[in-house]
Amino acid sequence: MKLSSKYALLKGFLDMLPLCLAVIPWGILCGSLAIQNGFTAVETQAMSLLVFAGSAQLVAIELIAGNTPLLTILFTTLIISSRHFLYGLAVRHKVIDQPMRWRLPVSFVLTDELFAFSHHRKAYRTKTRLVYALSAGFSFYIAWNLWTFIGIIAGSLLPDLTNLGLDFAIAATFIALVIPGIKNLATLATVITAGVVATLLKSHGFELWLVVAALTAMTVGYAISRVNTQAEHNL
Repeated sequence: MKLSSKYALLKGFLDMLPLCLAVIPWGILCGSLAIQNGFTAVETQAMSLLVFAGSAQLVAIELIAGNTPLLTILFTTLIISSRHFLYGLAVRHKVIDQPMRWRLPVSFVLTDELFAFSHHRKAYRTKTRLVYALSAGFSFYIAWNLWTFIGIIAGSLLPDLTNLGLDFAIAATFIALVIPGIKNLATLATVITAGVVATLLKSHGFELWLVVAALTAMTVGYAISRVNTQAEHNL
């Protein structure tokens, strides 16, 4: 491996390290919550190894534990995870010329955290930058599975960890990822709409609160974006 690739490998790990540490409570909560809701250790760890989607995992665990109909579980997790499809579309033009041996692993580790690193105009363009991306992405993957494993142990030995407020780590992590991306009115309206609608529907016990909040927010953001584009076109 060339020196530049070794540097990219180290830098990817170091740049992702703060986020790897930030999701410690989140990963522990995911592992312990699954164990305390009747999942086996193997099932819990396999979910993190194969699904690798924190928010979808947590929601799925709670829905399954609550005997929610399968169709509702599938639809809810599909909506939650659909943002990854958008991430793929956003970086597609950067990796489309790369061999499949690069594109497949990048697609697997393209989480919210790695996508936050993907806005540089040269991201994924060269081998060195691909090594950087994979180092960052897989270091987060390893960390997530490690924290899940610790959560499995904690869930088996300790009382209900949900009372410790560890779930706030979820909100804190996403706030840290979302706030820097609010650069225009459409994005701001999307974020505010999602928060308000989700809060209102959740407080009234609406089962599909997350799905409706996401779809409503995207609709509002898209509408404002179209109005702004049309206004600029008319000037």
